[in-house]
Amino acid sequence: MFVRLVYESFRRQKRRKLLAGIAITLGVTVATAMIAVATDIGDKINRELRTIGANLLVTPQDDTLDVEIGGVNLKPPSDGAFLDEADLPKIEGTFWHNNITGFAPMLPVNATLQRGGQKQDVTLLGTYFAKRFKFGKEDFTTGVRTTHPWWKVSGDWPDDDSRDILVGERLALRVSAKPGDTITLSGRQLHVSGILLTGGAEDDMVVAPLSLAQEIIEKPGAVRRVYVSALTKPEDALARRDPRSLSGAIYDRWYCSPYPQSIAHQLQEAIPHSHAEQIRQVSQNEGAVLTRIEGLIYLVTLAALLASALAVSASMATAVFERRAQVGLMKALGAGKLAVASVFFAEAALLALLGGMVGFVAGSSLAQQIGRSIFNSEVAIAPVLLPVILGIAVFVSFAGSAAAIRRAVNLDPVFALRGEL
Repeated sequence: MFVRLVYESFRRQKRRKLLAGIAITLGVTVATAMIAVATDIGDKINRELRTIGANLLVTPQDDTLDVEIGGVNLKPPSDGAFLDEADLPKIEGTFWHNNITGFAPMLPVNATLQRGGQKQDVTLLGTYFAKRFKFGKEDFTTGVRTTHPWWKVSGDWPDDDSRDILVGERLALRVSAKPGDTITLSGRQLHVSGILLTGGAEDDMVVAPLSLAQEIIEKPGAVRRVYVSALTKPEDALARRDPRSLSGAIYDRWYCSPYPQSIAHQLQEAIPHSHAEQIRQVSQNEGAVLTRIEGLIYLVTLAALLASALAVSASMATAVFERRAQVGLMKALGAGKLAVASVFFAEAALLALLGGMVGFVAGSSLAQQIGRSIFNSEVAIAPVLLPVILGIAVFVSFAGSAAAIRRAVNLDPVFALRGEL
């Protein structure tokens, strides 16, 4: 009898059920797409935000020392402390090596540029452009072309094993240099492969392969600082705690979370005599952007589900009104409130499951379209998302139907059979 009542309700109220089903489907479609994107958005947005530049900086540990005796600062001179270039591949051996998208060592040195019979002192910045490394069985390429994507070159990028250089745009104007020219730098004939535009201090420098800078100061393997670009998660209360105050499971959780601080800590472990810290302007802005985008996604999801619940509520209220005589007859024959409510909740559950399945398929397609159009990649749809979405659909359907069903179970059968409410 119960199944027949539900069947007859669907057969005789097709329009009402169709409208409620469409409302649930639309809400679930948006919810599926937004939740799928939100759960897969962290790395994608982080990779997009990596165009801002590196977010971690590694420097010699001696640079962090402050020693004062009698009010005199005895801190070692900054140009006397270096990292060892041979230690840099160890970055790929850290726990979060898959989150590190690239690194670029820097070695600024003073050099003398001779051109047109005139001499002038300039800064030569040694770095990697697109250096190939091998760590263990893995090959990877890194350099400023990864960590400093806003650097623009008119001409060609130098090869890391060549004697080619880049001349900053402002310096090139002063010395009348252009791609293809040869200039003399600290007694060395160097080929200008391109003109560099960064909008920063590098526009007044010469940028060359790291080996050339090391050759000029006669310090093979010397590195002054290393910029690291890593995918991180926004800071929370745990991220801001001092790891030295943590122990046991809490320390493991901190260490195994991709916070900027925990990745910096692992960089210090990998590179001897180093100090690593996050570049806060970059990291904090990234975290704020990611948090706001995720908040907007969940707000859109909540609004879509609320709209669905309201549509279901309106549809169910109309259905109850049209079936008041049927409800009155059921109660007159001895049906209790639970029996009446179970019929309507069964209808709502069936609508939710049907609408949820269709909405999940449509939402998955929408999520893939969002991924391709915004992030140029696929969005991973986790299988566990299906029961979650069906649960949300049932909840929305029940929430929207609750007021109308409550009204139905409280109907007086006498008035209901007479067509009165």
